[in-house]
Amino acid sequence: MNKPSAIVIGAGIVGLATARALAIRGYQVTIFERNEKAVGASIRNFGMVWPIGQPTGPLFERAMLSRNIWKQICIEAGIWHDEVGSLHLAYRQDELQVLEEYAAINQKHRDCALLTPAQAHEKSGAINPNGLKGALWSGTEMILESRVAIGQVADYLKEKFDVSFYWNTAISQVAQNQVKSGIKSWQADEIYICSGSEFETLYPEIFQSIGITKCKLQMMRLEAQSGNFRIGPSLCGSLSLIHYPGFQAAPSLPSLKKRYEVEYAEYLKWGIHVMAAQNHIGEITIGDSHEYGLVHDPFDRDFINQMILTYLKTFTAFKDSRIIQTWNGTYPKMTGGETEVIMEVEPGITIINGLGGNGMTLSFGLCEQVIHSKLE
Repeated sequence: MNKPSAIVIGAGIVGLATARALAIRGYQVTIFERNEKAVGASIRNFGMVWPIGQPTGPLFERAMLSRNIWKQICIEAGIWHDEVGSLHLAYRQDELQVLEEYAAINQKHRDCALLTPAQAHEKSGAINPNGLKGALWSGTEMILESRVAIGQVADYLKEKFDVSFYWNTAISQVAQNQVKSGIKSWQADEIYICSGSEFETLYPEIFQSIGITKCKLQMMRLEAQSGNFRIGPSLCGSLSLIHYPGFQAAPSLPSLKKRYEVEYAEYLKWGIHVMAAQNHIGEITIGDSHEYGLVHDPFDRDFINQMILTYLKTFTAFKDSRIIQTWNGTYPKMTGGETEVIMEVEPGITIINGLGGNGMTLSFGLCEQVIHSKLE
């Protein structure tokens, strides 16, 4: 008996997660990627699997499911990963109050706790000690080197599940269980469009009608820290508290946001909140900013990078701070508050898109849930 077949368009994290969910259910999967490797938003990020950013409930459960799948793949494929957790640092009383409220609400549901300054320093020697009032510890966060890991996941799927890859193959048309690239065509029982904002090319009318935009972010990387210095958990300044929906449960968050709207108006204008994560060779990824619109300036804005670096120094004390790389990335994001778009455009053809900046955190969980619901 022949296996059911599926085509997935896009070899970024959403495409790989979809392929995995199909392959473990017995599908023969073929992935088409327009570039010779994944070069989009899936590799231009912190490499953070970040459950703390999700509100308690279905999205947090999805993030934890995704984390578990990530860990399983990393172990089986020998992919570097570091279950370092995270620290959100407070230097003002209203910031500490938000962290206190968050811990009180969530400590029964998550691995999290409020730490004293001394306890925070035990977790990380890279914290700026001046004025630190406390920190929120979360043990659920995991770091990967995404620019390497995404390609390694593709290799894993090929080896373990016999997933086929067509690189440098841009799909120009999809209809009736068939995809085309120029004059070539392929057929499958199911087709999944997982190509990020590039699905605009295949379905321009749908793209324009569903309330989706694009977000440009700017990021940097610092050189490997001398003496094999490790920062421990990923570190976050308190601007992150108003960026991630997971913190909206704290009653005093609106008050904190009002202060930031006055004191950090320029930061909020450019969507800046600052985080730091360290890779396997000691380099530290920092960022980021958020500019929304359908078309973006392809060039980095130096003043944004300088704002990020200035705020970074308020809560970190790294041994080495030389910048070795800067870059930007773009990802699709829903404008109406939706966390993703799942749409069957015709029988057997499904779009999975619009995860915003949560692809590394949610994709494996989301695609597992979508394919399970669709096929079982």
